[in-house]
Amino acid sequence: MNESMVWLVTGASKGLGLTLVQKLLAAGFNVAATSRSAEALQEAVQHTDASQFLPLQVELASEESVQAAISSVISHFGKIDVVVNNAGYGQIGTFETLTDQEIRSNFDINVFSIMNVLRYAIPHMREKGSGHIFNISSIIGFSGGYAGWGCYGATKFAVTGMTESLAVEVRPLGLTATVVYPGYFRTSFLASDSLAVSSASNSEYSEVQASLDLHTDVIAGNQPGDPAKAADVLIEVALSANPPLHLFLGEDAYTAAQEKIKEVAQALESTKSLTLSTSFEAQR
Repeated sequence: MNESMVWLVTGASKGLGLTLVQKLLAAGFNVAATSRSAEALQEAVQHTDASQFLPLQVELASEESVQAAISSVISHFGKIDVVVNNAGYGQIGTFETLTDQEIRSNFDINVFSIMNVLRYAIPHMREKGSGHIFNISSIIGFSGGYAGWGCYGATKFAVTGMTESLAVEVRPLGLTATVVYPGYFRTSFLASDSLAVSSASNSEYSEVQASLDLHTDVIAGNQPGDPAKAADVLIEVALSANPPLHLFLGEDAYTAAQEKIKEVAQALESTKSLTLSTSFEAQR
């Protein structure tokens, strides 16, 4: 089965995407992978069998570039079985200091590029009546209370909502979807080429600077999550008969999700009388 399955992985030249592609190829799957540089991707993956591996240079924010890439995958492999929308980058900065362009650029890659891929990949998956889609969110896409991460969190909450709707939409077509919430994994995500910092700052936001310092000086290189194990989980889920809609990766993600669920449940109950007082027939 591995030899016949075709995976499409975006953002595959480093981090979780690269680890997943290497794992897939070693297991015998056919893989198409995207990066802004096909040469850099080929060098990172180090796989020379063109019948099994298709590296693609793609500008994911460009609809035309994505459309051409999907066409190349179909021409090369004849189908797509699993899509992993992995490409993305972090953006830190306060709402006061982030520029319009910084915000839009983050949404272009983290949100709109996924929509581009989905628009052109789903029709091929629909035609054969099967397939699975992974949209990589973040634990910040479920629990967003981190100073300075509002823009990035907004993109990842968008991925979460998008995937929940997508799963319902494609289920009658034989397709399934999973939103993935990784915690801290030991990748290059916190390196300067993956973490964008607002060009402006304000010294009054001490928590934001403290968060930036913590991530770049302490957490980077010491993340508890093993990307190789995360890749194994994604493969296992893709091969399962009933893949979950929500998938949390890492003990830190699990703990944060439990705390958020508890917080929301408490808020729901504490404001229950207000919530139920808003219908026409309600009495206060």
